[in-house]
Amino acid sequence: MKGRWGTLGQQLLTARARRTVRNGWVCQSCSRDQVRGKRFSSSLVAHNTKTKPYYVTTPIFYVNASPHVGHLYSMVLADVLKRWQVLQGREAILSTGTDEHGMKVQRAAELKDLQPQALCDTNSETFRDLAKKANISNDAFIRTTDPEHKRAVEYFWERLRDSGYIYETKHEGWYCVSDETYYPESMVEKRVSSLTGKTFMASIETGNAVEWTEERNYHFRLTAFRDRLLEFYSENPDWVFPDARFREVIDWVENNLEDLSISRPASRLSWGIPVPDDPSQTIYVWVDALINYMTVAGYPMLPPGSEHAGGWPADVHVVGKDIVRFHSIYWPALLMALDLPLPKRILSHGHWLMSRQKMSKSVGNVVNPFFALDRWGVDNMRYFLIYHGGIIDDSDYDNKFIVEIYKKGLQKGLGNLLNRVTRTSKWDLRKIVASLAGGHFPPNSEKILLQRRHLGLLPDHTTTWMELLLPNKALAEIIECVFTTNKFLQHTAPWDKVDQGKTEEVGQIVYYAAESLRIVGILLQPFMPEKASELLNRLGVSPNRRTMRYAKLHMDYTYGTPLMPLGKGAQSSLFPPLPVED
Repeated sequence: MKGRWGTLGQQLLTARARRTVRNGWVCQSCSRDQVRGKRFSSSLVAHNTKTKPYYVTTPIFYVNASPHVGHLYSMVLADVLKRWQVLQGREAILSTGTDEHGMKVQRAAELKDLQPQALCDTNSETFRDLAKKANISNDAFIRTTDPEHKRAVEYFWERLRDSGYIYETKHEGWYCVSDETYYPESMVEKRVSSLTGKTFMASIETGNAVEWTEERNYHFRLTAFRDRLLEFYSENPDWVFPDARFREVIDWVENNLEDLSISRPASRLSWGIPVPDDPSQTIYVWVDALINYMTVAGYPMLPPGSEHAGGWPADVHVVGKDIVRFHSIYWPALLMALDLPLPKRILSHGHWLMSRQKMSKSVGNVVNPFFALDRWGVDNMRYFLIYHGGIIDDSDYDNKFIVEIYKKGLQKGLGNLLNRVTRTSKWDLRKIVASLAGGHFPPNSEKILLQRRHLGLLPDHTTTWMELLLPNKALAEIIECVFTTNKFLQHTAPWDKVDQGKTEEVGQIVYYAAESLRIVGILLQPFMPEKASELLNRLGVSPNRRTMRYAKLHMDYTYGTPLMPLGKGAQSSLFPPLPVED
C-alpha cells in the first residue's frame, strides 16, 4: 500500500520507523502465556539470561518430499558444532525443523490429492524421526505452521511495513517454484530436457525450470541496502564460509540486486501466512521461513533486557550451498531494516553426489538416510558424513567409500588401538595409569617423546579447526592421532619388552597409548556420541571427567578399570566387522 502514498508519505513513514523500530523486539500485544517453551526439549529459557547461549541452526527442510542424505548431513554438521560447545562447558541451543508453506508444498499436496496441512503433518514427523534416529541433540524442532511462528512472522511484517521499506507494485519476471524465488533475465537460459527433449527456460544457477509470472504484490526495498550490505561484508570478511561462496554473494549484490517480491496473490498461493491487513496477499515463503530462527530464539516474546536469552543472534546458520543467497543477502537486509542483530556466521556446505551426479528422484540415485543409518549404524554414518563430506567441495556418496573409511579409520584404526591397550594380560592398565599419573617423569626414548609432543598438540589443533568451521578437518586431525599412536605401538612393541623385563619403558609406552585413547575419546564425543562413550567406558574414564578440561595429557589418573565388559573376539570389539560390505 505504501507505494500509493507518494514521496511525502514515504518520508513520513521512514521518519516514524526511525523512532519506533529500534525497540521492537518485544510484541506488546502478544500474550505472555503464549511462550515458546513447548518447542524446547529442555528448560533453556530458565537459564541465566545475562549469558547468551551458543545458537546453531540447520535449514528448515521443505516437506514436499522425503528426507535425503543431504538433509541428514546438515543436521549432523550442526549437531557436531553444538556438541562441541557443550563439551567446552558452554550452554548451547540447536534448532532444526520444517518449512511447510509455499507454492512447492501446495502443488505437492495437490498432486497427492491431500490437504496441505495433512501432507505437512506427515512429512514433518518424518524429519523429526530422522533427527531422533541420527541422535541429533536438537533443543527445538520448529514448524512454520506453528501458531507462535505465525505470530512472529506477522509481527515482523508489521514492523517491516512500519519501517517504510515495503511498497506495492506490479511484478513480472521468471519465477522458479522449485527454488521459490524470482531470477533476473540475466540468470535464466533456454535448455532442453534430457528426458522429454522439450525446451524450457531454466535458472542458470540451479538448472530448475522457471515460468514467466505477472502479478501485483508487495516488494521489499532490498536495493536500499546495497551499500550497507557491501560495507558489512567488507567489515566481516569471514561471515560466509567458504570464501568462494562469499565472493559469489558479493558479486550478486554488486551486479544483480533487485527489490524483493515478498508476497504472492492468495489466488495463486493460498497455503501460507496471509499478509496482515491484506488477506488477498500471502507472505513470501522465504520471508516466512527465515524468521523461524528468531521464533526459536523467543522473538517477539522475550522481555526487554533478555533478548539474548534464547540465543539470538545465531552463532552459525548451517545451510546448503544452494540457499546461501537467501541467508546472506535477503536475511541480513531484512534484519537491517528493523535494526536487529545479524547472525554471526553462515556455514555453507557442498552437496552430496552419486557417481559425480547430483542426486535426483528422477534419476533414481537418492540415498534414503533411514536405510543408510540402519545398514551402517548411526555413529558410523555420522563419522562418514563428517569425514568424507564436503564443506568447500561436493562429495561423492558410495557404499564402497563407507566401507573403506570404516575399516581404515574405525575398525583397524581406533578399534584395533583400543584392543591393543585394553585386551591383554601383558600389563595392568590401571596400575600403569596410577603409577605414572601427573607425567613427572622423563621420556624413556625418542619415540615416547615424539608421541607425547604430538598428543600435547592435538586438543589445540582440533579446536582451531572447529573454530574455523571445518569439523571435517578436526575429525581428520583426531583420526590421524589414532594412526600415529598405532604406528607408535607397532614400532615400540611393548608386548615384546614385557618379556625382556623392560618394565619402566613398557609402562611409559602403554601410558601414552592409553592417554591417546582417552583424549581421542573425549574429542570424538561431538562426532560419535555413543561410540565415544563406549570407548571411554572401556577405558574406565569416569563420566564426570569427559569434558574439554580433561582432554589434555596427565589430566586424569583415575581411569584404567573398565566400566563395562570388554568381551573377546572381533564381534565384541568397539568396531566389529561389517556384516555386509556392498
